[in-house]
Amino acid sequence: MMIARRLGLLLAALAVLLPGPARAFWEYGHETVAGIALAEVRPATRLAIRRLLRAAPLLETPACPARTLAEASVWPDCVKTLGSRFSYAASWHYQDVDICKPFGLKPACRDGNCVSAQITRNLALVKDRTVPARERLMALAFLVHFVGDLHQPLHAGEHDDAGGNRVKAGYGIAGGRINLHMVWDGYLAERAISTPPAGAAGLRTAATPAERAAMTAGSIEDWSRQSWEIARDAVYAPVIADPCGPEPARVQLDDAKIRAAIPVLRAQVLRGGLRLARLLDEALG
Repeated sequence: MMIARRLGLLLAALAVLLPGPARAFWEYGHETVAGIALAEVRPATRLAIRRLLRAAPLLETPACPARTLAEASVWPDCVKTLGSRFSYAASWHYQDVDICKPFGLKPACRDGNCVSAQITRNLALVKDRTVPARERLMALAFLVHFVGDLHQPLHAGEHDDAGGNRVKAGYGIAGGRINLHMVWDGYLAERAISTPPAGAAGLRTAATPAERAAMTAGSIEDWSRQSWEIARDAVYAPVIADPCGPEPARVQLDDAKIRAAIPVLRAQVLRGGLRLARLLDEALG
């Protein structure tokens, strides 16, 4: 386990040196959201998930397995590497809702091409027992992944900067080819989830029953609005004096800003897992 974690951190560090945008919430964030959900769902839901996962060979993506819910949670990012086969889903991982305008999903979700609309669509496919097993499993993987994406604030709010991808950033002492999106997708997510109490089990202990009930309440649009507000207030505002002004040349997250952001992102990962469990119970329980 320790070797696997160290390898994961090494790969995250190497990602700084590689071209292309950061992967959504990287592996650790998505797997933790999935782990929380799997621990929270009803037994009947857990059994139904296992049955759906048996269809993994039908996906014909051996380089991107989906044999477990953790693997399924990163499958939609993995298949981006398979060429044009799944290119139709590229715009489903985020929604460009401007933090400097009144909140609204319609402009960002034309023709259903945004993360919240695809959560709704794939939830309906998972619910539908007449849908072939292969398609239901794909829908399950997309659903699990997109609920995670929605809770990464820079997949829910931005200001004409590709969700922070165009904002160069320093993260503690780390420099190089880092941008604000990568910080929240990967480096900060790794730090937040591994902060004790760590991992899915640790995060599940971090909220009272009343807090957990409040986290699971609301609609997908409500969750979208909350993530958008967090992007505005907890991502951009602490590092950019005028988030609605010109794009800065570079921002810096020093140790104090990192410490302040950790509980924000821990709460988002927990919300994502608890809310995913609610949706899975609705679809399969």
